Amino acid sequence: MNPYVVITCHTEEKKTSTASGEGEDPEWNDSFLFTVTHGCDEVHIKIMDENTFQDDDFIGETTIQLEEVFREGEVEATMYDLYNDDENCGSIKIGLTFTREEVT
Repeated sequence: MNPYVVITCHTEEKKTSTASGEGEDPEWNDSFLFTVTHGCDEVHIKIMDENTFQDDDFIGETTIQLEEVFREGEVEATMYDLYNDDENCGSIKIGLTFTREEVT
């Protein structure tokens, strides 16, 4: 398995590197910066398995509500369940930080 993560906030999408050969217990230590605009109140996480000669396979997904990170400024690394067709298919550990942009 060669998994990677696609993170979407509103219309902005980012992708981790592929954890080649890491099987069912991959680890990413990637950081991403999103510009959060009005109407972006959740982050969608999708795990994919990269294939060379065919379309990548969907593994699972979850949606993280951003209300707590907006209020607290940070959510420590937390386990989120992943689902594929409403069936639990694993979990992913993600930490979030929110920093307000200063308007001058």
